[in-house]
Amino acid sequence: MQPAVPDPQIIVIFGASGDLTHRKIIPALYNLFREKMLPEHFAIVGYARTEWTDEQFREEARKSLEEFSRTSVEDQYWGPFSEGLTYRYGAFDDEKAFHPLHDHLSELDEARGTEGRRLYYAATPPSAFPVIIDRIGECPKAEDRRIVIEKPFGRDLASARALSEKVHEVFDESRVFRIDHYLGKETVQNLLVFRFANTLYERVWNRDAIAHVQITVAEEVGVEQRGGYYEEAGVIRDMVQNHILQLVSFLGMEPPASLAPEAVRDEKVKLLRAVRPFSPDETVLGQYASGKIGGTSLPAYREEPGVDPNSKTPTYVALRAHIDNWRWAGVPFYLRTGKALGRRATELTIMFKDVQTGLYHTMDVDGPPPDHLVIRVQPEEGITFTFQAKEPGPGFTPRTVNMHFTYSDAFGVEQTEAYERLIHDAMCGDHTLFTRADEVERAWEIVTPILDAPLRVEQYPAGSRGPEKADVLITPSRWHLLK
Repeated sequence: MQPAVPDPQIIVIFGASGDLTHRKIIPALYNLFREKMLPEHFAIVGYARTEWTDEQFREEARKSLEEFSRTSVEDQYWGPFSEGLTYRYGAFDDEKAFHPLHDHLSELDEARGTEGRRLYYAATPPSAFPVIIDRIGECPKAEDRRIVIEKPFGRDLASARALSEKVHEVFDESRVFRIDHYLGKETVQNLLVFRFANTLYERVWNRDAIAHVQITVAEEVGVEQRGGYYEEAGVIRDMVQNHILQLVSFLGMEPPASLAPEAVRDEKVKLLRAVRPFSPDETVLGQYASGKIGGTSLPAYREEPGVDPNSKTPTYVALRAHIDNWRWAGVPFYLRTGKALGRRATELTIMFKDVQTGLYHTMDVDGPPPDHLVIRVQPEEGITFTFQAKEPGPGFTPRTVNMHFTYSDAFGVEQTEAYERLIHDAMCGDHTLFTRADEVERAWEIVTPILDAPLRVEQYPAGSRGPEKADVLITPSRWHLLK
């Protein structure tokens, strides 16, 4: 089925001189243009404090594409794409600061045929979100306006509610798109197809067959140049409240009545309401010390620029989660994420229960490990099912074997970037892969107990698999990755 082409509209990027625009947003829009997934009548307007001209904005956009686009920059595409790029600079916090911007957008409606539709994109630090909303609210209301807001949406439950109230002063909830780029990844979306289009797996996707679930999001890099931000956020706000809980919701949700956006989002919220708030007694926090990753030395977190030398901010967390509903009662979900680990990987592992016959435990060999299913979100996106087969030769000795699927081998096409899918969906008004206000608030409720608890933060060497206490947390089982 061909993807929908959005209606004519203007995309306004607040924070247009920032890193997110440079690395993700401009490349995504260019590739959507190449794939004929932008409307014929469009305009892209950058807005930031940096004093650029239109031409300087175009020059910076081309640099972004040359460095980060998944496709090459070709004149046949760049020429007509760049014609739609313009830029305005100014403050966010001055009253009526956006009035000149509004006048420019009105002029573009006439010149580019964009019919008064706006997609505002808040690609700024979270502290700027409320003031951007205020400035938009001061301008005459556009024919059709929507807003995309980056994570984190608030820094706790109270601030998330306050931000939603602020947003709703100007935008109806149906016009709000809270973006989490993990939901733009093909392998995350594939969870819905894999689970609900395959009879075999849907029948065993419950407490009768599954012993436990593991979700690992491991990063090799440290905080790089984001030390100041990370000191305020920490790993729970940066990863668990959004990315990790989104993966939990897709893994654990019940089948929606349809693929309509609200049907899918209703089931995600229902699942999150069944997730028991995380317990400090089932949580391990860590912070990376100095070490080596791939032969390269990495300083300790406390030695990174912008970080307090006595910081207790966690860069790693492992925890045991519980879902109190029929499907998952008694099935622990082990969640783990951290920076400066031994490898980069995002994997979801479904560990099935042991065979109960005991046939192979009576032989002079170790019993076979339980069957398990691994869904790899990154890198080498795909799925591996590990099971037992008879080893060739006399006797009935079992050997562990794999069935292996990768997107690259099966489909032979390059996957689109997550931001391409999400920006296109926002332009089309499709909320399926965006988080709703009640979903965000419930996620904050789940993580609040471990945000508030005075937990000890364990040190772990950069390049390791994390604190040793994380291995104790999952005993008698073992983590599937980073062994």
